[in-house]
Amino acid sequence: MNILELPLARAAIDRAGELRLAPEKLSELWETGRIIHLASGKFLTAADANSLKFLTKGDIVKLQGAGEFASGEKLFLGISEGVGYFAWCADAMDLESLALKLEYKTLREIGDGLTDLEMGLAIHAQALSNWHHTHPHCARCGDTTTSAQGGSLRVCDKDGSEHYPRTDPAIIVLVKDKDDRVLLGRQSVWPEHRFSCFAGFVEPGESFEQCVIREVGEEAGVVVSEISYLGSQPWPFPASIMIAFQATTLQPELARPDATEIEEIRWLSREQMRAAVADGSLLLPPGMSVARKMIESWYGKNAAQDLSGGERWRS
Repeated sequence: MNILELPLARAAIDRAGELRLAPEKLSELWETGRIIHLASGKFLTAADANSLKFLTKGDIVKLQGAGEFASGEKLFLGISEGVGYFAWCADAMDLESLALKLEYKTLREIGDGLTDLEMGLAIHAQALSNWHHTHPHCARCGDTTTSAQGGSLRVCDKDGSEHYPRTDPAIIVLVKDKDDRVLLGRQSVWPEHRFSCFAGFVEPGESFEQCVIREVGEEAGVVVSEISYLGSQPWPFPASIMIAFQATTLQPELARPDATEIEEIRWLSREQMRAAVADGSLLLPPGMSVARKMIESWYGKNAAQDLSGGERWRS
C-alpha cells in the first residue's frame, strides 16, 4: 500500500498520555517547559515569522501582566527529550494592535515551514483549543465545565460528567478514469480558477467507502469503484480528520457538477493540467492540503516544478 506523506500528519512528540493523570508532574514540567501561545486562532511566531516561538513560564507571566490577553487554558502537549511542551491558549483583547508588537499567524500561513516537532505541537494545540473554546458547558445539564487532565477533557462542575474532544471524519477522493485522467471540481467560495478533489463528512452509520461513493455521486454525478486508501491527516479547522482515497469511474461522460456545492468540473490529463497551471486557468490547492499532495502523487515526476503556485486559501 502506497501511503502518502501528508504535511499535517507529521509529529515528533510523545504525547505521554499517562502524565495527564499526574497533576503534580504536569505542574513540575510547566515550571521548565517550552510553551507555545495560541491567541484568537493564531500562533505566536519567532522572528522569522515562519516558525513557532517558544516561551517560558516567566514569559507567560509577563504576557498576563501586560493586560492584553484574557485568562487562558494550559494544555499539555507532550514530552520530547525530557522537556515538557505546553500550549497557553489565551485570546487577545485586540490582536491587531498589541502594544507588545508580537507577531501572530495562522497554522495555514506557517504550516509549510514547521519542523516535525512544531507541526505535531501546533496541530494538537489548534484542535484542543478549538474544542475548549466552543464547549464551556455540560451537554447533559448545561452547567459550566472545567478543563482537566492537562486539557485533554472537561469535567462538569455540577454533575462531574467527563466530556472529551470530538474529531469529525471527512473523506477526500481523487477520482480517475480508465485513461488515468483526474476529475476536479470547483466551489464558488474559492479563489478564481481554484479546483480540487471531492470531499465530504462521513454521516452517522456510514463507512468511509460508502461515503466515498455517496459524495462523488452527489457532487460529480459518477459512480466510482476500485476504491483505495491513500492516507490521513488531521485538519483542525475546526475539528476534522481527512481520510484520503482514490477511486475510478468507468463512465466519465456522466460527470456533471451538482450546482449546489460544485459549480464546475474538469477532466484533466497530466499534459492538460500542466498547460492549465502554466496559463493561469487552473489554480490547485495550497501545498499544506491533502488534495494538493494527492494530485502531486498522481502527477508524478516534476510535480513540484510543473504545478507550482496557488497558496491562497480564500478569495
